Amino acid sequence: MNWWHAIILGIVEGLSEFLPISSTGHLTVVEKLLGYPIDDKGITAFTAVIQVGAILAAVLYFLKDIVRLAVGWFKGLFSADARTNPDYRLGWGVIVGSVPIVIVGLTLQKVIEGTLRNLWVVVAGLILWSVVLWLADRTTGKRAIARGEESLTIVDALILGLWQCVALIPGVSRSGATISGALFRGIDRVTATRWSFFLGIPALLGAGALEAVKGSKDISATVGWGPTVVGVGVAFVVAYASIAWLLRFVASNKFTAFVIYRVLAGVAVAGLLLAGVVTAR
Repeated sequence: MNWWHAIILGIVEGLSEFLPISSTGHLTVVEKLLGYPIDDKGITAFTAVIQVGAILAAVLYFLKDIVRLAVGWFKGLFSADARTNPDYRLGWGVIVGSVPIVIVGLTLQKVIEGTLRNLWVVVAGLILWSVVLWLADRTTGKRAIARGEESLTIVDALILGLWQCVALIPGVSRSGATISGALFRGIDRVTATRWSFFLGIPALLGAGALEAVKGSKDISATVGWGPTVVGVGVAFVVAYASIAWLLRFVASNKFTAFVIYRVLAGVAVAGLLLAGVVTAR
């Protein structure tokens, strides 16, 4: 992989990882347009590893919150009084909510990296999940009072973790899945968005680290570690800016713009496939 392609893909990852538009779907499309075989083991590993850059940006952005939850959880392990602090419950929520995607991801890894690496799957994911996100947003809009972060329970976190598993289908979007699940449960847009980050950090850091170790030979033989490191760095910078923008946006706006974009993107990719500009695999 040449360095310019690594920069382009890093930008795509940074922009799309936390917006509800599917980073995997966008990376798959752009990789295909750049001429790379999307089912190649090296490209698959590269796609997973550069997500680490975006996740590290989230860790830095939410570092105070992460430390607060970690301290609250740890204190609660040894003190009954500390267990009355909502941070203890929320800490357990992050742990419990991260478990489903780890189990499902490891169990279905071959399917995710093989069968589902298909642009028609991306088209379906982009368009069909747009309907789910629109319905979820509409449901929350009808509620007089939406729930905030302190109201979240471990059951909420587990359910959001199950919703996150749907994002293993390219085109659905991890943040889009968890945000939709949160909105359906009456959680406000900002809290839903923040928890899409909190639940994504452990899973994606783990997946990226695992892929870096497991796919190191494939990356060395095909993509190269130089371009991979560049992609991680670019994704980090762009993702940090996109996180800040997204949280400001959802504080006063619905997700309608993302719904429209997802449909248009899905139609555009379908057009490229039907015109023979790109192939599905």
